[in-house]
Amino acid sequence: MNSKLARRLLPPRKSDSKKGDNGTVLVAGGSRFYHGAPILASAAALRSGSDLVYTAVPRSIVNPVRAFSPTIIALPLPDDKLTVGSANRLVAMLPKHTDSAAVGMGMSIAGPESIIAVVRKLKQAGTKLLLDASALIPEILPEISGTGSIVTPHAGEYLRLFQSNPGKTEKERLANVSAVAKRHEITVLLKGPVDVVSDGKKTGVNRIHNCAMTVGGTGDVLSGLTAGLMTRTAPFHAALLGAYINGVAGNLAYKKMGLHLMATDILDNLSAAMKPFDRIN
Repeated sequence: MNSKLARRLLPPRKSDSKKGDNGTVLVAGGSRFYHGAPILASAAALRSGSDLVYTAVPRSIVNPVRAFSPTIIALPLPDDKLTVGSANRLVAMLPKHTDSAAVGMGMSIAGPESIIAVVRKLKQAGTKLLLDASALIPEILPEISGTGSIVTPHAGEYLRLFQSNPGKTEKERLANVSAVAKRHEITVLLKGPVDVVSDGKKTGVNRIHNCAMTVGGTGDVLSGLTAGLMTRTAPFHAALLGAYINGVAGNLAYKKMGLHLMATDILDNLSAAMKPFDRIN
C-alpha cells in the first residue's frame, strides 16, 4: 500500500453533497471500565469524512462519552454488558438507515447470542459491518460469512475467531489470511508488524506504522476510521486504506511525540494524513 494507490482508492466528495451523502456510521462498544474505545472509534469515523456518527454505549458511561465532543451522538444502552435486550434497544434507536457499523471496541458482552442479535439485525437493515475486539468470537462466523464484512483481529484475536494460528512469517500470514477470508467470504485485516488485508480474492499489505503505535487505543482509531471509509468504498479497499492512513497518522504523531504518543495523537493527525488525498467532484 502506498500514497499513489490510496489516492486512487479514496472516493472524491461531491461538491453538491448534503448531510448523509458521505456516510452514517454506528459505533457500538464500551463498558463500565472502557469508555475510551468507542470515543476513539467514533472520532476517527468522523475524521474519515463521514457525516454522522451514532455511538451506542452503556448508560453508565454515556455522560463521559457525550462530554468528549458535541459531535458525538450518544445512544444509551440499559445494561453494562451487551445483552439481547440491549441489542433490540440499540436497533430501535437507530436512524432509518446506517451505512456501516463498527461493533465490539471495549465492549463487555453477556454471551455470544448478544453479538449475534446485533449483527443479525444490522444485516437485515443493510448495514455494512466491521467487527473488532469483543465481537471477534467463533460463534459469529456463520452470521457474517458471505457478507463481505470486515474483521480486524490481532494475532490472539485471530486465533480465537478462526481457531487457527495466523503464522509467524509474512508468507504464512499472507497465505492463512487469504484462505480464511476466501472460506468465509469476508475481509480480514490482520494487525501486526505488517498488516495483512484480504477478501479472499485480493490480498494487500501495509508496512506504514511505527513501534510506538503499540499503545492502547490505536486499534480503536483504526476500526472507526475503516468503518467510516467503508460507507463510501468496498470493504477490501476500506480496510487497506484504513490500515495505511492510520499508519501515516501514527508516523506524523511519532515525529512530534517520539515513543510517547497516545492514541489521541494519532486521532489528531488523521486529517493531515488524509488531506493529500482529498478530491472534490
